[in-house]
Amino acid sequence: MSERDLVWLMGLGFVLVGAGGLWRWFIRRCERAHVADWGSSWLNRLDGLNRILCRRFHRLNHELLNLPATGGVLVASNHVSGLDPLLLIAASPRPLRFLIAREQYDRWWLRWLLRAVGCIPVERTRNPRAALYAAREALQRGEVVALFPHGRIHLDHHPPTPLKRGIVLLARMTGAPILPVRVEGVRAQGMTVAAVFVPSRARVQGFAPLRCDGQSVEDCLEKLWDILAAPQVRAGHENPHRPQRRRMPD
Repeated sequence: MSERDLVWLMGLGFVLVGAGGLWRWFIRRCERAHVADWGSSWLNRLDGLNRILCRRFHRLNHELLNLPATGGVLVASNHVSGLDPLLLIAASPRPLRFLIAREQYDRWWLRWLLRAVGCIPVERTRNPRAALYAAREALQRGEVVALFPHGRIHLDHHPPTPLKRGIVLLARMTGAPILPVRVEGVRAQGMTVAAVFVPSRARVQGFAPLRCDGQSVEDCLEKLWDILAAPQVRAGHENPHRPQRRRMPD
């Protein structure tokens, strides 16, 4: 072996050792950052990586969501972008199981991860009740189920729309409380995948739990809409779940 080859091999060895050390440092950093226990070491590392991404890149400002240590809970959030689930996971002390549209769930490059973290696909047309039953079973097992009651991305400047009834039906069937959460400060609002790569100054704000026991579906949806709507929306628009008052004839 020539002296030149020996130098090349030594240089390659140093690079590999350095890369290995950097990888171990990265893994340890993710392990230290993780909070929620997802039941496997690699998912816990991804949890830590997501929290680092949200804190450093998206400047996430939050306190951990006030979730009970055990028991089924529904997390209800407004929905402004594809970044929202990552922000909610970063703000949660427990794993979250999201209800997600089937067309999003079936993306080949994401399906393995969505399945691993327990996402529940929703068939909008063929069999929407299957997701409702799967979510009910998860709640009865004591898991946290997160969903976006608007059903799709809905920005504050959009015309107010009613919330989907499924979240209240789940709360009434299982007795689980609803924890309302509001996401703000996302720069790439209205975008899905691109929102993950555009830096933000995100904020996740949790509110007091809402219980629907003894209330009608519409009454509970009315209260939830009031919490999730931005203050300027509440001030300028009528709650779509509130019965319209009849005007008295002059």
